[in-house]
Amino acid sequence: MKYILGFFTILAVAICAWLLYLYSNIRFELDKVVNYQPRLTTQIFDKDGKLVSNLFSKENRVYVKYDNIPARVIEALVAIEDTQFFEHNGINPDAISRAIIKDIKAGALVEGASTLTQQLIKTLILTREKKIIRKIKEVLLALKLETILTKEEILERYLNQVYFGHGYYGIKTAAKGYFDKELYELNLKEIAMLVGLPRAPSFYDPTRNLKFSLARANQVIKRMNTLGWINKKEYEEAMKHTPKIYDKTLTQNKAPYIVDYVLKTLKDELKDIKTGGYKINLTVDLDAQRIAKEGLDVAYQKILKRDQYFRNLNKKRGIDKEYDEEGNELSEDRFVQNVNGSFISMENNTGKILAMVGGIDYKKSNFNRVVQSKRQPGSAIKPFIYQAALDIGYSPATKIADISRTYEYKVGDSEETKKWKPKNYGGKYKGLISLRDALIYSRNLATINLVTDIGIDVVYETLKKYGFKDMPYDLSITLGSFVISPLDLSQAYSIISNDGTEVKPYIINSIINRNGTGINFEPETRYVTSKEQAFLTKDIMHETVIRGTGKRAKVKGLDLAGKTGTTNNNVDAWFCGFSPSIQTIVWFGNDDNTPMRRSETGGIAAIPAFKYFYENYLKLHPELKREFEKPEGVRTSVINGKKEYFTNTSKLPVNTIDIPKENQIQF
Repeated sequence: MKYILGFFTILAVAICAWLLYLYSNIRFELDKVVNYQPRLTTQIFDKDGKLVSNLFSKENRVYVKYDNIPARVIEALVAIEDTQFFEHNGINPDAISRAIIKDIKAGALVEGASTLTQQLIKTLILTREKKIIRKIKEVLLALKLETILTKEEILERYLNQVYFGHGYYGIKTAAKGYFDKELYELNLKEIAMLVGLPRAPSFYDPTRNLKFSLARANQVIKRMNTLGWINKKEYEEAMKHTPKIYDKTLTQNKAPYIVDYVLKTLKDELKDIKTGGYKINLTVDLDAQRIAKEGLDVAYQKILKRDQYFRNLNKKRGIDKEYDEEGNELSEDRFVQNVNGSFISMENNTGKILAMVGGIDYKKSNFNRVVQSKRQPGSAIKPFIYQAALDIGYSPATKIADISRTYEYKVGDSEETKKWKPKNYGGKYKGLISLRDALIYSRNLATINLVTDIGIDVVYETLKKYGFKDMPYDLSITLGSFVISPLDLSQAYSIISNDGTEVKPYIINSIINRNGTGINFEPETRYVTSKEQAFLTKDIMHETVIRGTGKRAKVKGLDLAGKTGTTNNNVDAWFCGFSPSIQTIVWFGNDDNTPMRRSETGGIAAIPAFKYFYENYLKLHPELKREFEKPEGVRTSVINGKKEYFTNTSKLPVNTIDIPKENQIQF
């Protein structure tokens, strides 16, 4: 008896020593649970808090604090998985005893007895293989963990860590994914379905096996009823209810061009953007984004319709070839194969981007033409040339020559002399016209003569001051012969739309990290010219929409200012304009820089998208500011029977009648 007792004593000591040794080798692994830092999904929201997209790597998980988990969720989970969770110290001896008996009878490990604490450890630290050594480790770590974390902390980690099927990690993610609801919005049946999923997430996935998912949920509800945690009415209603199930894409990307741009913008600042659980709040308005995309498509379909019309017309007339302005033969196929477009809208006074559509179809091309494409602006550059003239003393009434000139120039170091004879669209000349009319009707020759009078050096340096880069030092800049992205052109146009102060377009309002702290972004501004001088150009552009090249852009009940832009051979078609609060740049062209049809000018191709946007956005936001305001420093006179504006810098000719301030008409 003494030897037997000694043997068992030695055996017990050996077992204890082995357990201590085993624990000493694994105890540091508890740090993964105690200092829980899971992969978290970064979520991008629009300015009104609507989800734009989820960004994640491997695990799509949105974290939820314990205090934000409804009590009913905790009750349902504990009822089906670990009824004595709040009483035990990490393991459940009764459940272990029952499991051992069943395992002995079966001759294998057929049933576990894991508490929620053990399940959490198994998920985060250990494997799921059914081996005795793994089970012993699990027990040791569970006993220790319960001395470190509270029950609530364990449940918080469990409900955020476990897999709920369909790519959803954590119960908040699953609730939004399966039911399109927040946790607090779930009913009892939906809660029961969720807490039943971790047992076999793929098998019980309601998007694949709704019948089995409902059956599992009913088990949860019956268990809660047996425990007396729900009453008869709740039980009966839950048993009969069948929730609506959603089968969404995990990213839920509603604006792919915008999401790509955000990723590109933050690639250096946030290396862990897909695992760090950031909340990125954008300046974007998803309603504006939707309308912008629709508008771009409306304009695109009109381009295709015109293309088909001319194809049919050519066929009817027996014409099998077309030529550009230089007489080069054109292929009809390219008219529709490469045509694409872009659209960007932003707030005039802040630079906050409301909408950005980088192309007609993201699935066919993810190239963002707003940001990445650099195209010639054509006549869209003219407002800045006229602004330069106004800022040095010209007035809207100043007469300039709309006549033809021939310019001779040499190419490089060559002795060969070439001639350049620019012409107006339509080929006609007006003689002497006012600066106002020259811009309203986009007269090329008048603009070139204006630049000649001012001096190419003055215009070149002024355009550089406005932010334009990589321009040729010759008269071709008058017709926008350099390249610029729609995004950069938006920044330049803010000088006019924002009363002389340039604002830099930006798309991120704030970034909040997983700890709830973050940074906010503010507008970046730069003074360029006075609001009085900017108003003169704005007013001329306003009249351009009323009676000039931009008249197709008119929207009832809303002041709009704008400028068309069409480059040689109709390679690019632009419309750049703004209301009192929102500025928009639209571009169309072939991606390979080949000409479009001669019908596709800025006033024909681009304006429909612009007009569609303002008409429909105004319906959603009737509170938008409707009218432009004239600054105090702008005065009104009459010249040749017409009202005209002037300032202390841009004075009118002497044969004008100054209108008293009280009689001046505001628009």
